[in-house]
Order: sequence, then structure tokens, then C-alpha cells
Amino acid sequence: MKVFVGGVAAAFLGLIGVIAFSGQFFNLIAGAIPLVLLLGGAMAAYLGYDEVKEKLPFPKNREAEGEVGSEAGVKEEAEKYRQEVERLKAELEKAKSA
Repeated sequence: MKVFVGGVAAAFLGLIGVIAFSGQFFNLIAGAIPLVLLLGGAMAAYLGYDEVKEKLPFPKNREAEGEVGSEAGVKEEAEKYRQEVERLKAELEKAKSA
């Protein structure tokens, strides 16, 4: 209840302030709108660029980033993981029998 009363009081005082200082308030808004549009547009362009960049089919870029590998590389990696699993299984059996 205290928060509600405080919110109503703050809104009332804010309304009085906007009315009393309407000239300065509108100058502030007029100066802030271009800044908000500039920053919002820059953020939207950056996010859109990332989205477009992800959709473009450039295998060289993806390969450099490690997203797409050659078939031989994938098989080597799978074999490496199989060996690691076998080693861990043997280690687990050794620990169980000890």
C-alpha cells in the first residue's frame, strides 16, 4: 500500500513538474529523440547485420570459425572421443575392482 501511495504521489508531482516546466521539458524531449533514434537505429543495424551474416553461405568463414569441418576431421575427432571413452571405462572398471 505504501508503494502505491508513493507511486501516485510521484506521478502527481511529475505531472505538476511537466506543467510548470513545460518549455524546458519539451526542449529536453526534442533533444533526446534524435539521440534515441540514432542509438536505436545503430543497434538495429548491428543486430540485422549479424542475422544476415549468419544466413550467408560462406563455408570458408564458418570453417575458420570451426563451425563446419571436413569429413576426415570429424572422423578423427569421433575416434579421439571413442578412445577417451574406452580409457575412462577401463579406469572405472579398475576403480570398481580395487
